[in-house]
Amino acid sequence: MSGEHPLVDAARRLAAEVLEPNAAQVDTTAVPRSHLEAIARAGLLGLAAPRDVGGADVGAAVFREVAEALAGADAATWFVQAQHHSPVRMLAGQRSAAAERYLPKLATGELVAGIAFSHLRRFPQRPVTATREKHAWRFNGVAPWYTGWGLNDLAFIAALHDDEAVFGIVDTRRTAGLQAKTKLQTAALNAAQTVVLSVDDVFVDDSDVALVQPIQEWLATDRATSSNANSAIFGVGRSALRLLEEAATTRDEPAARKAAACLGERFSAVRARAYALADEEPSDGVIDQRLAVRAEALETLMTITTALVAANSGPAMSVTSPAQRKAREALFLVVQAQTAAARDATLERLAR
Repeated sequence: MSGEHPLVDAARRLAAEVLEPNAAQVDTTAVPRSHLEAIARAGLLGLAAPRDVGGADVGAAVFREVAEALAGADAATWFVQAQHHSPVRMLAGQRSAAAERYLPKLATGELVAGIAFSHLRRFPQRPVTATREKHAWRFNGVAPWYTGWGLNDLAFIAALHDDEAVFGIVDTRRTAGLQAKTKLQTAALNAAQTVVLSVDDVFVDDSDVALVQPIQEWLATDRATSSNANSAIFGVGRSALRLLEEAATTRDEPAARKAAACLGERFSAVRARAYALADEEPSDGVIDQRLAVRAEALETLMTITTALVAANSGPAMSVTSPAQRKAREALFLVVQAQTAAARDATLERLAR
C-alpha cells in the first residue's frame, strides 16, 4: 500500500505538525520559505528525481498520496512546491550539462525551482520568444503566470523559437531583466506568490537549457497530462470531508453526518476511477474519459466544500474559518491547469 511508504508517512506528519496548524495564517500572508525547507528535509522535493542524484524516484501512487497530504493541509504551500516537480521531471534521465549541474541540488531541495509554461498553450501566440545567439538564447516577453516568486531559486522559463519550445533555466535572484511585473491578487492561494513575469533580454547559455522540443510534441504531452484530475482535488476534498464529519459530531446534526457519508462514498469512487485512468496509456478515448472524470471530481469537490460551509453556518464566513478556505481552494482547482478541453468538460458537467 502506498500509505505505508515512509515518504507518505513523512508527508502526513509534516502536514499535521507544520502545514495544517499554520494554514490559516499562511492563507492571509505568504508561504514561508521555511515550509519549503521543511518539505525538502522530509525528502519530498526529490520524489521524481533518480536515486543516484539523491532523489527517491517514487511511483505514481506514492507521489499522489504525498500531494494529497500536502494539499489537504495547506493548498498554497502545496502549489508552490508542486512547481518544483516539473523541472525535476524535465531533467531526470537526461545526460546534459543542465541535468548534471542542477538535478542533484533540486533533488535534495538545496535549490527550489519554479516554472513558467502555461503560455505555451496559447500557441500560435508567442508571449515569450527565444532568439538564437552564439552558444546562447535570448529570451524576451511576458509570462502571465509564475508561482513562487521570491520563494524559489531557479525559474524554468518556456519560450518559442520558430516551432520549438525552449526551456531556459534562470537564476531568479541574480538575473538582470527578470522581474515581477505584477503580483496577482487571487481569491484563493494568494499566498503562493504568483506574478506576471517580465523577461527582458535574458540570456540563457546552452548549458542552462533544460529542454528543446517541437511545440506540437509538447502540446500533445501536455494534453495528455493536463486531462488528469489533479491529486490536490482529492487532498482538499478529503480534508474537507474530515472537517464536515467533525462539524456533524460537534453540532450533533444527522443531516451533516449523512452528507459526509454520502459525499465521501461518491468521492472515493471518482478518485479510484481518476487514478485508474491516469495510469492508462493516453489514447484519445482515454483522454476524453479523463476529462469527464476530472470534471466529475471537481463538481464533487465543490459540493463537499459547499456542504462544509452549510454545516458551519454563519461562522463559515469568517476569514479564519477552514470551511470558507476549503471552498475557495476548490474554486481555485477548477481553473488550475485548465486547458480549453478541460474547461469544456467542466462546463458540460455542470450544465447537466
